[in-house]
Amino acid sequence: MQSVDRAVTVLEILAQRGEAGVSEVADAIDVHKSTAFRLLGALEAHGMVEQEGERGKYRLGFGIVRLAGAVTGRIDVTKHGRGICERLADTLGETMNIAVLESHHVINLDQVRGQSAITAQNWVGRLTPMHCTSSGKVLLAHLDPRRLDELVAEAGLPRMTAHTLTSRKSLDAELARVRERGYAMTVEEYEEGLNAMAAPVRSSGGEVVAALTASGPAFRLTEERMHELAPLLIEGADELSRRMGHLG
Repeated sequence: MQSVDRAVTVLEILAQRGEAGVSEVADAIDVHKSTAFRLLGALEAHGMVEQEGERGKYRLGFGIVRLAGAVTGRIDVTKHGRGICERLADTLGETMNIAVLESHHVINLDQVRGQSAITAQNWVGRLTPMHCTSSGKVLLAHLDPRRLDELVAEAGLPRMTAHTLTSRKSLDAELARVRERGYAMTVEEYEEGLNAMAAPVRSSGGEVVAALTASGPAFRLTEERMHELAPLLIEGADELSRRMGHLG
């Protein structure tokens, strides 16, 4: 853990100073010059730092940009999606969320509650299963088949309610329907009494990077009503995709 702490400190030093030599880094983190050299070498091997010239000073490398890009995309989708969620929450009266994949789960990044929402349940930051949530179905439906196999194998298909899809055959059929109609639904598959629907959000490159979801009590957000509201949800997701740079 000490080496990890030191490596992070080196990155912070370079971020503050712009550039620094081995001796400067060694002094700043209070280690021998050889230790600083090894740390910088390890960071350089991963593209986190780079040298300006042979034996020159070090500065942050483009590997940092690669890592930051993953976070930036998530920040962008919530920043651009907040207004859309607020508008749809008012229009539909239901709770709106923006969700993305996190390992073999779905995580909700932002939430806006509609006026009709009964409970104050906060889904932000909460990890939920992929196979029995509308957001998870949308995200799974647009994955590369090999990646889909990996995630399903890792997560399994546990039964959450009597309505949960627990066989790969039924899940594959459901994901095909999601791709065909452009949105996903869950009818009391994750929680009894809770229904939800989701539409895909695409990046500038056309990749599905998030799901825009609406959820509510099953007695009000019925399967029939979700089909009726689907065009509004898809319109909102498409608008968010355009804000993310998608031109399709």
